[in-house]
Amino acid sequence: MSDITWGLWKLLLSGVWVTVQLTVASAALALVLAFVVGVARTHRLWIVRFVSGAYFEVFRGTSALVLMFLVFFGLPVGLGWQLVPMWAAVLTLGLTYGAYGSEIVRGALAAVPVAQREAGVALNFTPFQQLRKIWLPQAWPEMVPPFNNLSIELLKGTALVSILGVGDIAFNASLVRNALSQSAPVYTVILVMYFVLAFVITRGMRVVERRAKAGVGRTPPPRAGLSRRLAVPEQAGPAAAGPGRTPAAGEGGVQR
Repeated sequence: MSDITWGLWKLLLSGVWVTVQLTVASAALALVLAFVVGVARTHRLWIVRFVSGAYFEVFRGTSALVLMFLVFFGLPVGLGWQLVPMWAAVLTLGLTYGAYGSEIVRGALAAVPVAQREAGVALNFTPFQQLRKIWLPQAWPEMVPPFNNLSIELLKGTALVSILGVGDIAFNASLVRNALSQSAPVYTVILVMYFVLAFVITRGMRVVERRAKAGVGRTPPPRAGLSRRLAVPEQAGPAAAGPGRTPAAGEGGVQR
């Protein structure tokens, strides 16, 4: 790694910034699509469920790489205008991962107890009021952990944009590798970069999860540190009696 000069480090760090922009923009688009399509898949009208289900099946079952080529190279032929590589990548990633996210939303909404839904009907809530006041507040905490995994998958999926010449981590790493004629040090560095970005996302989503659960009265108890657990030993039962120790009466021992 000592062969990587400051100029090459700057190239890699600029790729990190592009990757962060791609991840944030694509995640924002995917989140909007996930909620819209996920809610639509629970709609009462069959045509709404059919259209949203068709979007889900198409973008879940097709390759994001091929779609990226189609958006970037196919739109100019079909519509006469072309997106810049950055926005073509954001559109493709947002559509693809929005389809996966819609299944998370649909599953979380379906997990809301039936009694809660019936309570909304009994209170004469409109469907929108039921969704806003009953369904989403209870389903949202269940969505956060899967969304955490999906956001990390999206981060790693941004490496696909290097085929369009977007200067992300993967693309700039290939330039550095060509300059040094060494692969192992360069790819070790970008592996650490991806790990750090994923770790930051995970810690941020943990905070979101705690706040979401606190909003519905499900705040998890604080985790005790190792020193606290050692200071307060667990109650020893009969099975924990050491050699040479006879269980006293009332501890489950057999009195003879």
